[in-house]
Amino acid sequence: KKLPKMTVTYSSKVANATFFGFHRLLCKWRGSIYKLLYREFIVFAVFYTAISVVYRLLLTGAQKRYFEKLSIYCDRYAEQIPVTFVLGFYVTLVVNRWWNQFVNLPWPDRLMFLISSSVHGRDEHGRLLRRTLMRYVNLTSLLIFRSVSTAVYKRFPTMDHVVEA
Repeated sequence: KKLPKMTVTYSSKVANATFFGFHRLLCKWRGSIYKLLYREFIVFAVFYTAISVVYRLLLTGAQKRYFEKLSIYCDRYAEQIPVTFVLGFYVTLVVNRWWNQFVNLPWPDRLMFLISSSVHGRDEHGRLLRRTLMRYVNLTSLLIFRSVSTAVYKRFPTMDHVVEA
């Protein structure tokens, strides 16, 4: 059974990349920044070229001055929203998303404390019940992490490996 491809990860290649070999890593197509942005770049390049050709070849001197004044006017209003504010907002969103993912990880410790405080008994039956419940909790955590983490999936590629462990 093959590993499901939800995301493309180059972690091992990045870790082993040399200074002069890093450009080869940038040329990878699957999951690259180029694959993500090439359409927008093509649209930008076409519009930029069209505006440049119109400015250099088709406009008269007075029209060029009017276009330059329009550009300065737009630039002045672009400074109204500073780039640092936008980048700070973006970084805040990214960090909040990461923190929410971290907080929502299923930690077995919390459930273990709840089970140990709820399932009473110092006898063999209470101990076996607590241990069995914690085994089920660990199994569910393993099944969840197996579907998300490639490292866990490599350690437990099939259900037989899970049963054996």
